[in-house]
Amino acid sequence: MKPQWFGRYRGLVEALICFANNYSNVHSKEFLGDEVKLSFSQIQVVEYLLENEEYNQKMSEVAKRLGISASSFTKLANKLVEKGVLQKFHIKGNNKDNIIQVTPLGRKVYQDYAEQVASKIFREMFELGDELTEDEIELFTKMLRSLSTKIGWKDKEPVVLVAIDK
Repeated sequence: MKPQWFGRYRGLVEALICFANNYSNVHSKEFLGDEVKLSFSQIQVVEYLLENEEYNQKMSEVAKRLGISASSFTKLANKLVEKGVLQKFHIKGNNKDNIIQVTPLGRKVYQDYAEQVASKIFREMFELGDELTEDEIELFTKMLRSLSTKIGWKDKEPVVLVAIDK
């Protein structure tokens, strides 16, 4: 029996599933960079912070925007702080909310990534995309965003059961 619900999108859905599976196999492995090894998920945090640094967003806001649970994001950010890629701050008079910013080392690591790895990974996709109009790119982006809103925790922390010893 062949699933019919894909309709004319079978090839696209298959490509997305294949990408998601490949990405899930490597997203947390630290192999990017020369000076400091980072994972794709760590690079995404640095990239987002660099793109939005003027907003000084709280860690919870960054986690929400990236679609990561707050607890997972805190672990990710703490690891990047340990590596010297990020630095934590609070706003004067507010010790509760942490703000994170990219350090000079983090900027260098990201620049190296952008020059080397990103061009190897995205070059072919961008070349294929050159055939698309801006409207088609916008539509494809909306399609992917609609899919990503249906997957994930969306502000909910996963339920973790802890056995109680008697």
